[in-house]
Amino acid sequence: MSSRRADPVVARDGDLVVERDPRRPTGRLLRQDDMDASYVDLADPRHLEFDYLRWARIVLEAVRARRVLHIGGAGCALPRALAAADPASRHEVLEVDERVLELARAHLGLRRAPGLRVRVAEGRAALESRADASADAIVVDAFVGARVPERLVTVEALTHAARVAPVTLVNVVDTRTLDDTRAIAAGLREAYPHVAAVGSRALRGGNVVLAGSATELPLARIAPRAAADPSPAAVIAPAELTRLASGTAALHDPT
Repeated sequence: MSSRRADPVVARDGDLVVERDPRRPTGRLLRQDDMDASYVDLADPRHLEFDYLRWARIVLEAVRARRVLHIGGAGCALPRALAAADPASRHEVLEVDERVLELARAHLGLRRAPGLRVRVAEGRAALESRADASADAIVVDAFVGARVPERLVTVEALTHAARVAPVTLVNVVDTRTLDDTRAIAAGLREAYPHVAAVGSRALRGGNVVLAGSATELPLARIAPRAAADPSPAAVIAPAELTRLASGTAALHDPT
């Protein structure tokens, strides 16, 4: 007689589910509407399971960002990993859904920690209220369904981001046509003089991390680390990204 497999579900709140990882006893996966939203290792905050978060970490470390504003928190995997690696860094996390943070505190090991501030807030409104040059980098990792909320990536929103920080990263989950990647890259190009990306070598959809910067990005430092990642990634340099986004209109706030 075969034994029953243990139920992976740890907690549930409507469309939010926390599951244990059968391959990693201390791993916890947060899912929303059947989509993976966050993953943390309760025993190792530096572990980043999602490839795009590792790629974002590579960029943030390459530009030496130590004051980071994270728009979209979920389980706060990236800010927790960065804070654990550099206790002197400072991370402010804005999460619009209070239920997500409640589950993260109850089941994903989210605790008060030096350098980590987590609060319930809508990202665009909080961004507009920020002081000039009050962060080293901004990470936009927020979604409604599988898309970044448009109000976070319009030219107007990204212009506020450029006022607040010299570097902004946007995580995009895209299809093969790369429509969202093109549009958001076009918006970043209006807000920042330098725009590059990190994504799968084929760049045929999936996660793409777009990066806008006030100065040239250290691509020579980023590229080899991205290529050596467990999910090898390629850097899409500014000239190539310009060609990719050519002819695509940037998003704007409704008039």
